[in-house]
Amino acid sequence: MNVIHISAECYPIAKVGGLADVVGSLPKYQENAGVKASVLMPFYNNRFTQKNEFKTIATGEVSLGEKTYAYKVLTLKKNSLAVEVIFIDIPELLFKDYVYSDDDPERFMAFQIAALDWILSLKQKPSIIHCHDHHTGLIPFMLQECYKYKSLNRIPTVLSIHNAQYQGWFSHEFIHYLPAFDISRNGLLDWNGAINPLAAGIKCAWRVTTVSESYMKELQKDANGLERLLSHEKDKCVGILNGIDTSVWNPETDDMLTKNYTSNNVQTGKTANKKWLCKEFGFSLSKPLFSFIGRLVYEKSADLLPEVIDSILTEKNCSILILGSGDQAIEQQLEELKLKHPSNYNKCIGYNEELSHRIYAGSDFLLMPSRIEPCGLNQLYAMRYGTIPIVHSTGGLKDTVIDVKDNGFGFRFEHVNVENCRKTIQRAITYYKEVPNLKNIRKTMMHIDHSWDASAKKYNDLYKSLKTN
Repeated sequence: MNVIHISAECYPIAKVGGLADVVGSLPKYQENAGVKASVLMPFYNNRFTQKNEFKTIATGEVSLGEKTYAYKVLTLKKNSLAVEVIFIDIPELLFKDYVYSDDDPERFMAFQIAALDWILSLKQKPSIIHCHDHHTGLIPFMLQECYKYKSLNRIPTVLSIHNAQYQGWFSHEFIHYLPAFDISRNGLLDWNGAINPLAAGIKCAWRVTTVSESYMKELQKDANGLERLLSHEKDKCVGILNGIDTSVWNPETDDMLTKNYTSNNVQTGKTANKKWLCKEFGFSLSKPLFSFIGRLVYEKSADLLPEVIDSILTEKNCSILILGSGDQAIEQQLEELKLKHPSNYNKCIGYNEELSHRIYAGSDFLLMPSRIEPCGLNQLYAMRYGTIPIVHSTGGLKDTVIDVKDNGFGFRFEHVNVENCRKTIQRAITYYKEVPNLKNIRKTMMHIDHSWDASAKKYNDLYKSLKTN
């Protein structure tokens, strides 16, 4: 079986969020299970592309209305990655130092057309085309409806929804950018008066997956306008929980840490990494350290963080560290807190991969009060490193974190608000003093198998259930 994953992100090439981690890991584990898997993605102007050499394997042109763009299909001259990655290089549209921007409809439409043109030219066609999020949501429609790709319409398509809040809407005036199709079928593109790539993908893909079972159920009630569609298409939808790449996220071998450790010496290992964090950010080693890693946006409940942090730190019995970026107003509020709580609070605005690993290793607790969390990977990374997650009971967080009061290994709360967040953190501070239980919980978490092995098998079984080439 030959599977092509098509995505806007793939770690370690280009990462904005969890999508990159999934696309960077799942194909590797599928390869280990005997499925040939590759990734097709845009060619950006970033550190990865600047440091590596590429060769051209195909060329072509994409027409968007009256505009025509030349493109190249590239691969690495020397592949240092675990799977084959193919790049679509459209210099005028895609070769930027960012992944997303205001002209994304044009950029990603050109990417998707070029991707299908290249697949059309292949002698050996893929058995499955696996699309990820709205950036590739038009591919199932084009395969099904565009005359140009009729010879490919027997290839099964799978669409994975990593976050249904983002759907890629754009105006119907751009419909002529698509390759020719029967215009009477344009209803497949429409949702609520706009072209909606995610909705089109849901309608046309052979199967639709989400990144946790709970998130799939939640989407039928809250999907940013797509609830009715997802309820209608529920028979072809399935939730498959994400995994993590345990070769990357492994405290025993992680070369980004101050000290490596296993479940057998978790206390000394975490203490060594916590010492580094406390020295770097001015904290007391004796107090529990709570951290937040992620985008500072509404769906992550980052707007609540300033008030939660301020209320918790009035008692000065813990330390709190923030790593992330996003809404500028939230960033400013978090900046101002440093003046008010100089010895118990600090922040690093931006994204730093090495620092994130050290935070997972050195923190006692990870805060994830997300309003929406389709799967969540941060809580899985935290548990792998013996750090106890504090989460809102939603999506994948509900599926992966069991509260300590239920003989579990984390702290969960219902209903996102400042008071519930504050009370749960206070509960964790109290629990922190119970050192024997803390050791046991850390060991238990570190032994839970959240690798991609089980998830990759479920995807492979899903592929096999479809009619393949």
